[in-house]
Amino acid sequence: MDAHTLELLGYESIRELLAGYAVTSLGRDLARRLEPSTDAAFIRRQLTLTSEMVEALAAGVSPPLQGVHDIRLWVRRAALGAMLSAEQLVQVAETLQATGALYRYRMRLPPHCSGLIEMLAGVEDFGPAARLISGCLDPRGHVLDMASPDLADVRRRLHELDERIKGEIRRMLRDPELRRMLSYPNATVHGDHHVLPVAVNYRHKIAGVVHRMSATGETVFIEPASVAALNAERVTLKASEEREVQRVLRRLSGEIGRLARPLTYALDVIARLDLIAAQARFSRDYQMSAPQINTEGRLWLRQARHPLLEHLFRTQTSGEERRQVVPIDVRLGFHFNILVITGPNTGGKTVALKTTGLLCLMAQSGLHIPAAEGSLVPVFRHILADIGDEQSLEQSLSTFSAHMSRIATILRTATPDSLVLLDELGAGTDPTEGAALGRAILDQLDQIGCRAMVTTHLGALKTCAFSNPRIENGAVEFDVETLQPTYRLIIGQFGMSNALTIARRLQLPAELLQRAARYLQESGAGATELARLQRARQEAEQAKAEALAARLAAEQEKEQYARQRAALQQQAAWQAQLHEWRRRLRGGETVRVTRFDALGRVVRVDPRKGLVTVHVGLGQWEIPFEEILPAESASSPSPPPRTT
Repeated sequence: MDAHTLELLGYESIRELLAGYAVTSLGRDLARRLEPSTDAAFIRRQLTLTSEMVEALAAGVSPPLQGVHDIRLWVRRAALGAMLSAEQLVQVAETLQATGALYRYRMRLPPHCSGLIEMLAGVEDFGPAARLISGCLDPRGHVLDMASPDLADVRRRLHELDERIKGEIRRMLRDPELRRMLSYPNATVHGDHHVLPVAVNYRHKIAGVVHRMSATGETVFIEPASVAALNAERVTLKASEEREVQRVLRRLSGEIGRLARPLTYALDVIARLDLIAAQARFSRDYQMSAPQINTEGRLWLRQARHPLLEHLFRTQTSGEERRQVVPIDVRLGFHFNILVITGPNTGGKTVALKTTGLLCLMAQSGLHIPAAEGSLVPVFRHILADIGDEQSLEQSLSTFSAHMSRIATILRTATPDSLVLLDELGAGTDPTEGAALGRAILDQLDQIGCRAMVTTHLGALKTCAFSNPRIENGAVEFDVETLQPTYRLIIGQFGMSNALTIARRLQLPAELLQRAARYLQESGAGATELARLQRARQEAEQAKAEALAARLAAEQEKEQYARQRAALQQQAAWQAQLHEWRRRLRGGETVRVTRFDALGRVVRVDPRKGLVTVHVGLGQWEIPFEEILPAESASSPSPPPRTT
């Protein structure tokens, strides 16, 4: 997709908005790397997953992603034999624990969320590995005594030695002769050494090691010789403890390394799940819907809103009255391929272009769009835009040249499956030449066969639609009563300046207005006929739109019926398969008990009573057939979607 167009339409801002809805760094990273696709099947799958997640969130079934960290680098290092630190292993354990929650989440999903259920099917439960790490490390990363027998033994000996050192210090402090030599009657610790505060004039009276001197120089801190000997033994034990700690960390890292492949797969699925959940939250927050994707070049955005403009209005200060985005309807590829939009400045022409382009990019990225149900979006190979800022009357030659250069690039790149968006076509030069050049560009776009939307102020381009059935006029509405634009886009009508009407409301002299009307009549002999043609085209376009809406509604109803019928058939097939599997159930098989959401071993089967005795945990339970499902690890048939 054209990088310049992505920048012009604000696609990067959409990615940042989406990233804000992600829970994990994995999901945020995917959101910031999201790209539009040109694969229709892939786009439909992504939209379906987003729609399923929207329904799951509405049902209160949110993916449990708390505690998930981006541990991919550490997993790769562990797979290469590197030792992970205790802090890294703690985060690995928290992430592993989340995989077990994902398995339970999959079982809670509504049965029609088959795409999400299938996506999560390959994620293993790494709970045992998480418990292995948690049994060796506390949440702060401290290696526990129970991590290994040797470590527990070393620490026991260290504790005993520390008690001997403390006992020796207490014994010395009870000696009256020694206490007389101290600056104060307490011992202190310097590093790993227990020292006595000895007055400097007695420093040679006590055998030991001087570790430091007070700032005044009146006290030296001496580690007594008997304590120093014990501390030397302690240093040896501390080294042994460190070796045991390293051995535990290497063992745990080795376990993670052995799980590298399935764990990396699980992390990729978690990242995708977080992205899909972010897309669903974005959709719910902005009241979006899934568009219908087609490859026939049919574009119909119904009640479309610009998401970035809506975000801007949302972030206004609370003291201001929040403005609302005016929705627009846009059609291309049905009875016409090119839409020429005219109307006053600040009337919404540029916003209409940006809304159309951005929503097409969002749809091709698998995102819902802020538009009404039933919107259609084709798969565009290219979306090409030349949209500038508001231009002054003193447009420089360099600005005009830059626009012409961009349009030349667009015309070279565009294909029949492209969407071209051109703002202020023909502006920046003499109006007569600009109109001629603009008409030639429209002809070229028509020859290419692409879909295009262009805005213009040039009246000469309004008549193109009357001589070419593949071109249609559109206008942004202007309220002559309030002298304000309404921002509504009306297809089948071209924008009028309404200069005389506005001048009359502003109470210009009546004689002046009559003279202006006479001049207008003299200079525009065909104006009446043009207005009549416009009314006829607008009425025809309205009739076409209503017929098209009725046809699409009928098609949607037919598709929905077909989907419901297929789902019922699939459910019936699953139930038949499950019934057959339960009929062949025998003792010793591993099954899943939905009551406990746990695996168990079949002890005996009583088909007459419809009960299965299953060994689960420490006990045996009589479970109805309806609560027994195949274990995923078994060779039994895959379980059907759970019914509510």
